[in-house]
Parts: sequence; C-alpha cells; structure tokens
Amino acid sequence: MPVAGRRSSTGDESPVALKRRARKIGRILGGTYPYAVAELDFRNAFELLVATVLSAQTTDVRVNLTTPALFERYPDARALSEAQETELQEIIRPTGFYRAKTNSLLALSRRLVDEYDGVVPGRLEDLVTLPGVGRKTANVVLGNAFGVPGITVDTHFGRLARRFRWTAADDPVTVEHEVGALFEPRDWTLLSHQVIFHGRRICHARKPACGVCPLAALCPSYGEGETDPMKAAKLLKYELAPGREELLELMRAGRTRAELREASHGLSA
Repeated sequence: MPVAGRRSSTGDESPVALKRRARKIGRILGGTYPYAVAELDFRNAFELLVATVLSAQTTDVRVNLTTPALFERYPDARALSEAQETELQEIIRPTGFYRAKTNSLLALSRRLVDEYDGVVPGRLEDLVTLPGVGRKTANVVLGNAFGVPGITVDTHFGRLARRFRWTAADDPVTVEHEVGALFEPRDWTLLSHQVIFHGRRICHARKPACGVCPLAALCPSYGEGETDPMKAAKLLKYELAPGREELLELMRAGRTRAELREASHGLSA
C-alpha cells in the first residue's frame, strides 16, 4: 500500500533513469494485472477487427453483447460484404453511430474480399489501408490475433503515459513511438492491456484513486487524485468487464495464457 503523500519526482530525469522507472512500473503492472486481456470477445482476426471498429464511442461490454448475433448472421468477410445495409444497421444499432459503422464495415469487408481474398492481413501497412482502420485498431488486431507486438494508444493509455511522464505528447502515434522506445517490443501488447486495465480500475480520468495505487512511489502525478486509502478504495472499478469473471478466476488459479487461448478465451499471445 502506498504511503500517503509520497510522490516520485522526475525532475531532470535522464533517458536511462526514465527507462528504468518505466520498466519498474511495467513490472508492477504485470504483477498487479497478470490476467490483463483484450476485453473484446473474438475467435479469429476477422471478428476482432470488426469488434474493434464497433468499439468506437462505446464500451467493450456493449460490443460483446452485440457481436454474437452479428457473427452468427455474418461469420466472415464475404458474408458481411453481401449484407443488406438496413439489416446490418439494426444489428449494430446498440453500439451507437450505427450508420457510420455500417458504412465502415461494408467497405471494410468488401476491401478484404476484393484485395485479400476475404482474409485479414497480418501487416500494419496493409491493415491501415482498410476503411475505418487506423493504427490503434491495427495494433489491437496485430497484437491479439497475430501475436505481432504493438502498443495500443487509446484514451486510457495516452492519459496514463502522460501521467507517468513517459511522454508529453498528445498525438497517439508519437505516444506509441516514445513509449515503445522504453520497453522491449515483446512486452508492448501485454503492457498495453495492463496500462488500460490500470486506467479503468485505478487511474481514472477525473479522480484517480492515488491512495490505493501500487505505483504511487514511482508516479510523478501521485496526488492528483484521492490519497486517503479508505476514500480511494471506494473509487475502484471493475477489473474485467462483466461476464469475464470466470476468466479472471481461471487466471488467478494458475491457468496460463496459452492454455486459455487454446480453450478459445480470446487472449492475446
């Protein structure tokens, strides 16, 4: 438990000191969230790509409630490319912005069929040419469906990277490159999940729960939120999206990520 009032000061932190502190934070996050996963449900690269496009401006929980019916009706890119616009809109309506998302999914699936024989490509430079797919979505797919390391800079990751003073940048691509330089590439995907989990559970945007944060001694932003441990504990939020409790218990019981992937739990490599 962090000591109240304790704050790490980066001052004129050297590049070497920054990298050491960043990796210490990474190790603590790894110990705190060993079960961190992509919270979108998927069975293959196509499902993850579609789910990630749908996740814009909504929650992963809402997407996971929507995709079973979607993939039952359109199990692959070819089927989705032939979807009737109005029918697709009705299925994905609960995710919000359903007209724009329908246009993106139709254009995306048609491009996959026309240029990639219906198969999701496994290269960043190909993925970012697909309609509705930027670097964030591409890195999610590469890291979790193909095992290609990548840093996913969503709002949580960007906020925490700046609070940790890993970067001062707001531009997601700059954040990706500057944070990536602090860690081994093999750690990028899992680090992304762990930082995002920490942002959702403890380091919230408006009122971080500093008083129960395991990173307090290393965080230059300690004190921006509630430092009283009792009050901070009341700010904690969920560790996994509702419906994933079984997965959490399996990982706490010692099941490895490889075992859970083989059991189709949709974990990253």
